[in-house]
Amino acid sequence: MNFSIFLDPLISIPITGLMGVSLALIASTSPSLLVSQLFFFFIGLILFFIFASLEVRIWIKLIWILYFLSILFLVFTYFGPDVRGATRWIEILGIRLQPSEFIKSLIIIIFSVLMTQKKSKTISSQIIHLIYLAPLVFLVFKQPDLGNVIVYLFIYLSLLINEGIPWKILIGTGILLILLFPVLWHLLQNYQQLRLLSFINPQNDPVGTGYNALQAKIALGSGLLSGLGLGRGTQSKLLFLPEYHTDFVFASLGEEMGFIGGFTVLLLYFFLLWKMIRNAASTEDRLKRAVCMGVFAQFFIQIFINIGMNMGLVPITGITLPLISYGGSSIISTFINLGLVLSVSRLESKNPPLVIG
Repeated sequence: MNFSIFLDPLISIPITGLMGVSLALIASTSPSLLVSQLFFFFIGLILFFIFASLEVRIWIKLIWILYFLSILFLVFTYFGPDVRGATRWIEILGIRLQPSEFIKSLIIIIFSVLMTQKKSKTISSQIIHLIYLAPLVFLVFKQPDLGNVIVYLFIYLSLLINEGIPWKILIGTGILLILLFPVLWHLLQNYQQLRLLSFINPQNDPVGTGYNALQAKIALGSGLLSGLGLGRGTQSKLLFLPEYHTDFVFASLGEEMGFIGGFTVLLLYFFLLWKMIRNAASTEDRLKRAVCMGVFAQFFIQIFINIGMNMGLVPITGITLPLISYGGSSIISTFINLGLVLSVSRLESKNPPLVIG
């Protein structure tokens, strides 16, 4: 295992910085979870180095095994613990895992392979790909987990765009989704419908469906430029802010570290996303480029939605902030995806393209 691959500053500095911010926030808001978070980072880093050391093309022969394992794990969640009406977890040896988080990595691998095969741009191929995607989306949607469904669909759409799928197909798909919105609306759980409605005007129900959004904005606003200081955030300390260590961790960050802390985190994310784009641009291999763009899409949409819902700019969904939110499944899945990205730059640097003339 080559640990020198971590020396790339566009990888090492953002990862180390985001981990540091996460641990500082956990230590100040939920000290009892600090050891668990450290353990998750430890396991995640091990998997990061393992996946960074693997050749991307080994996944070609394994995609169907990965696909059926994905289906199997998602089915198992329906026999797992029920937490506030959601069945998103399975327990293995006393450890609770959320398969929908790991499916992000598998979707990137599976559909990167499928879309980079011959004749992948035909309409018939796209219909077949959608048939493969449908069970994964349906099983997660029924958990219910609308947040990860959005992530899956955004990854899939990004991979389509990366492969140069004709815009007519993309526009047609968009129109179809708009036409199907009334049907999709009735498929949503009641609380999900209320969240979307409260997004328009959270003041209509300030102690009910609008409560989370309002408290998050209060926390962010109270931090001002430099924040109230670690451990001094009243919204999280007094439990006014819900899920302050997971979904609303950015609001906790803004309250305790202020605009400076929030801007620093955004800057670290920018460098990490820039690294993914650079890796994609550095290779002529379609599969490697697709993997990098898939991971980029996953990071981008999670960062955009999580920070957006903390600021009241998008409806509230259960999406974590990569490398900052508390949670083992999310952290481990994130490190696996970062390992996939780094495996491209590692192998490309070993085999630079031949330049003649």
